[in-house]
Amino acid sequence: MSRFGNLEFDDDSSAQLVPRQAHSDEAEHLEKAQNALASGRFELALRCYAKVLEFNPRNAAAWTGQVRMLVELGEFDEARLWADKALEQFPREPELLAAKGVALARLGDTAAGLAFSDAAIEERGDTPYVWVARGDVLLAREEKRAQYCFEKALQIAANHWLCAWLISRVHYYYSQFALALKYAQQALAANATQAVVWLQTGNCQLALGLADIARNSFEQARQLDPACMEARQGIAQASQAPGSGFKNWWRRLFRS
Repeated sequence: MSRFGNLEFDDDSSAQLVPRQAHSDEAEHLEKAQNALASGRFELALRCYAKVLEFNPRNAAAWTGQVRMLVELGEFDEARLWADKALEQFPREPELLAAKGVALARLGDTAAGLAFSDAAIEERGDTPYVWVARGDVLLAREEKRAQYCFEKALQIAANHWLCAWLISRVHYYYSQFALALKYAQQALAANATQAVVWLQTGNCQLALGLADIARNSFEQARQLDPACMEARQGIAQASQAPGSGFKNWWRRLFRS
C-alpha cells in the first residue's frame, strides 16, 4: 500500500484548508522529526515531517526529510516520485536534489543519480547530507571517489556521531560491512550513549561473522533502549549464529 496517503501535497486547495499555526508548532514537529531520525524511527520521522507541512506547506526541509525517510525505509520509487513533487516547488534545493539522486541510484539509474548529485553541488550544496548522498550515489556506481565524499561530510559535520552513523548505514546497504563497521565505531567514539549506534555496530559485526562481539553490542543497545525490538532480535540472532560462544556454551550445558 502506498505511503502517499500519509503525506501532504502542496496545492492551492489544500493550502487554503490548513489553518495558519504559530511558528512554534511548526518548529516543534520539525524537531520531533529530527529526533525520530536520530533514533532510527524512520516511519515516525516520516509522519512528523508530514505534520510540519500541515503547518507550513513551504517548508523545504520537511519535503526533503520525507524523501530521505522513504529512502531509509527502502521505498525508493516513492522517494523518487515524492522528490519530483517537491522539486516542482523547490527546483534548486540542494539537499532535495541530492536525495533524489540517491533514490535514482538505488533504483539502478546511476547516471541520472549522479546528474542530480552534480546539480546539488552546483547549487552550493555544502552540507553533510549533500556529501553523504553523493557518496551514496558513487558507491552505487562502484567509484572509489565515494570515500572522499564521506570524509568531506564528516569534516563539515565536525565528526558528529549522526553523520558517521548515516555513512555506516550507506555502506551497510551496499554490503561493505567492514567499512560500515569502521564508521559505526567512529560514531561510537563520538557518542556511545545512542542505542541506534550500538545497534548498527552489532549489525555490522554480525554480518562479518563476529557473533559474540555483536551480541555484546546488541546488549548495549538494549540497555540504552529497553523497548528496542531490533536489539532483542539481534541478541537472538547472534546467540544462534554459527561459532557463537554463547550458543556453544548453551549446547555444552544442555548435554551435561
